[in-house]
Amino acid sequence: MFQRKQQLTKEQALQKLRHYCAYQERCHMEVKEKLYSFGLRKQVVEESISQLIEEDYLNEERFAIQYAGGKFRMKQWGRVKIKHALQQKQVSAYCVNKAMKEINDDDYEKTLHKLAEQKWNSVTGEGVNLFVKMSKTSDYLLQKGYEAELVRGVIAGLKEN
Repeated sequence: MFQRKQQLTKEQALQKLRHYCAYQERCHMEVKEKLYSFGLRKQVVEESISQLIEEDYLNEERFAIQYAGGKFRMKQWGRVKIKHALQQKQVSAYCVNKAMKEINDDDYEKTLHKLAEQKWNSVTGEGVNLFVKMSKTSDYLLQKGYEAELVRGVIAGLKEN
């Protein structure tokens, strides 16, 4: 009928995970899920994670910094959304805060202004007034994960132009 998936030994699992972690930075939760998917027991999973950390294949701080930088640069997410995503991945508060500090404040401001202007200019059509433009731009920036007080400031600046 159907074959049961063969359980990997600790060494086989470690070899696969070294490749998995070398390919891309991973958080502890992702690696743990992967190990459990190989049918390994809790004890072996914990030992394997410790070994990967010792061998520097797994580093949560490095993961958090790269994740935050990537989401900001590539998807232009704000700090709120990045922080929430890292918390979803069960990254420690220390690593989350460290990653947030790595996002350059000037770049952050420039990106926020650029996104705000693009959205502001894209809101056109029948029955579009100042209030609709402000609302749609604000909603868009908040959904992207930018802080409410920064969004209010940027929109106030756009409104005056």
